[in-house]
Amino acid sequence: MSDKIRLIEVKEDILADNDAMAKKLRDDLRKEKTFLLNLMASPGAGKTSLVIQTIRNLKEKLRIGVMEADIDSMVDAEKVAQEGVAAIQIRTSGFCHMDATMVKDGLNAMDTENLDLVILENVGNLVCPAEFETGAIKNAMILSVPEGDDKPLKYPLMFSVCHALVINKTDYLELSDFDVEKCRERVLKLNPDIRIFEVSCKTGEGIERWVEWLHEEVNAL
Repeated sequence: MSDKIRLIEVKEDILADNDAMAKKLRDDLRKEKTFLLNLMASPGAGKTSLVIQTIRNLKEKLRIGVMEADIDSMVDAEKVAQEGVAAIQIRTSGFCHMDATMVKDGLNAMDTENLDLVILENVGNLVCPAEFETGAIKNAMILSVPEGDDKPLKYPLMFSVCHALVINKTDYLELSDFDVEKCRERVLKLNPDIRIFEVSCKTGEGIERWVEWLHEEVNAL
């Protein structure tokens, strides 16, 4: 009986369609000279804190916009808007990730022709966002010290698709058994080309290196 049942791989078709949309969106952004950064992390890792630190360090040099993606609430968009940059909130209504169509809708709500850098703060988790292309020029992720140095072993895809890793909350290192070198080794084994930054959004330590890298990437576009 089972040999007469047709199996349809829905996820495969969805991913293929999304990849095509993402490629077109990325090409359009390159033509506009608008740099889209897809920032991913677990809830509480410090995405919004890093976004705010980035804005404060770059808003005199770049025209910045932010898309905040959450299942619900407008808390993060309100925080970001207080920094004097364009900010919109995207409610995913239960979806645990952003895809290229959602991102395009968000960008259409912003005046991207007058923006150099758009930061997408993706929905908080280390699984679904890694599977869906957004059309971003670069992907970055945050791993906070309290999460532990074993996350590259548990969520390898996320570390593999990112161009930059920010290890945040380094001010907790003395209170934690987080091994930075062990984490680096695990990440680089998965992704030898990834850039790794150690920062504390609370104290500001290490933020300068992260900001310099991002500024250089935007200028390169």
